[in-house]
Amino acid sequence: MSIAVAALYQFKQQQMSESLRQSIYDCCAENNVLGTLLLADEGINGTISGTRSGLETAVAFLVQSGYDALELKYSHAKQDPFLRLKVLWKTEIVTLGQDVDPCMLVGEYVETSDWNDLIAQEDVLLIDTRNNYEYELGTFKGAENPNTECFREFPRYVAGIDRSRYKRVAMFCTGGIRCEKSTSYLKQLGFENVYHLDGGILKYLENVKPEENEWKGECFVFDYRVSLNNSLQKGEYDMCYACRMPLSKKNKKNKHYLKGQSCEYCYNKTTNRQKERFNEREKQIKLSEVKNLNHIGPKD
Repeated sequence: MSIAVAALYQFKQQQMSESLRQSIYDCCAENNVLGTLLLADEGINGTISGTRSGLETAVAFLVQSGYDALELKYSHAKQDPFLRLKVLWKTEIVTLGQDVDPCMLVGEYVETSDWNDLIAQEDVLLIDTRNNYEYELGTFKGAENPNTECFREFPRYVAGIDRSRYKRVAMFCTGGIRCEKSTSYLKQLGFENVYHLDGGILKYLENVKPEENEWKGECFVFDYRVSLNNSLQKGEYDMCYACRMPLSKKNKKNKHYLKGQSCEYCYNKTTNRQKERFNEREKQIKLSEVKNLNHIGPKD
C-alpha cells in the first residue's frame, strides 16, 4: 500500500492554545496520521503521512481550525516515513531569529512555470536558502550557497550581499516556508526586487518534467526517505541516525560508518558512552524487525 505524505505550512497570526494543539493531535491520531506539526502564534508548519483519506480528513480539520490558506504538497512513499505523531508548540514555525512578519511583507511569488526563465537572467542573484548539507545533495543550476549550518545564520550571509552587482534576488527552499521569511527579511532591509519560488522545490519537481527542469541532484526532506529525486521518488541517500546527516553510498563505505551508530561526520564528535547507546539502540531495532514489531528507529 502506498503511503501519502503531505508537506504543509501557513503563516497566520493566531493565538495558540493547548486545546487547539490537543484537538489537532487527536484528529491526526484518530485517522492514523503520523509525522510532526509545529504550531506557533505565527502559523503552522510540518509534514504528515498516512492514507490519502486520513490526510484529507486531517487537513480538512486544520482548515476548520483557522488554517484556511495552507500551502500544501502531496507526495508518496512505499513505507511510512514517520514512526510517530508529534504536535508541538514553538516560538517560531521556522527559526530565523529576526522580527519579520510574512503576513505583512513578503517577496513576489514566482510560479513554477516561470521559474526557469527568471533564474536564467544574468541580473538575478539566485540563492539557496537551505543549509549546507541540503545544498550538497542537490540545488538549482547557478544557485549560490550561503554556507549556513542553520537558518539563524542566514542574516549573516545577507549582510555580505553586493547590492550593486545584482538588480534582482531570487530565493528558493524545500517547500517555500523559509523563503517566506527570507524574502520578508530582505524587503525589510530595503531590497526592492525580491522573488521566491512559490511552493518551493517540491512543487517545482511536481509540476516541471525532469527533462525540462533546472534542478541538479536530489532534494533533502525531513523524514526517513531522506531525499527525493527528480520524480519525487525516494532518492539514493540514507541517514546517519546518530547525527542526522544524509549519507551517500560513498559515505557508507567510509571506515567510520556503522549503521545506526556513527559516520565520518560524527565519529570523532561522540563519546564512547554515546556510541554504546547507539549500538544498543541498533540492536533493539534489529530485534524488533525479527519479531515484526514497531520500534522508534530507522528502517532501511
